Amino acid sequence: MALSSNMLLAGYCQGLFPMADDDGTIQWYDVKRRAIIPLDTFHVPKRLARRVRNGGFEIRVNTCFREVMLACAAPRPGHDGTWISDAMVTAYSELHTLGFAHSVEAWAGDELVGGLYGVAVRGLFAGESMFSRATDASKVALVHLVERLRRGGFVLLDSQYIVGEHMLQFGTIEISRAEYQQRLAAALAVDAVF
Repeated sequence: MALSSNMLLAGYCQGLFPMADDDGTIQWYDVKRRAIIPLDTFHVPKRLARRVRNGGFEIRVNTCFREVMLACAAPRPGHDGTWISDAMVTAYSELHTLGFAHSVEAWAGDELVGGLYGVAVRGLFAGESMFSRATDASKVALVHLVERLRRGGFVLLDSQYIVGEHMLQFGTIEISRAEYQQRLAAALAVDAVF
């Protein structure tokens, strides 16, 4: 069965998220420990706060969603594959067209140098992936995302796993599956605006 926008929305509303295996097969995950970034205690390190204040990047939203996904899908140094398959790019791009998937982009002149994408369903924003081609570009995009989510009334920023130490600096925490389900239910009852 092909991955569809309806399938993605149903999965997120149940607390699931998809990843592709090396052969492109989509698997759905419901992990025991879930990483979230609490919006009310989001921490911006001092050096990064200076970078955000001093500029250096133009932040745009939803101007090149597919390009952000493709940049996130590019293999990382030291890794051969990617968990973002072509089928996922197609399905999430459809979700973007429907107004549920969004990108926050860092630009240096005419060059896309960093960004992130994720899915917004009511008060939930499920952060999917980020990339950076310039120092701090994805981190600056994350700071702008959190500001936007706060303004829009979001209550849950899901980051799925803690991947590397870089996410801990923002106050990322792990919670149990049961607590995640409680927070998800509360988020789905909120009428937030991206």
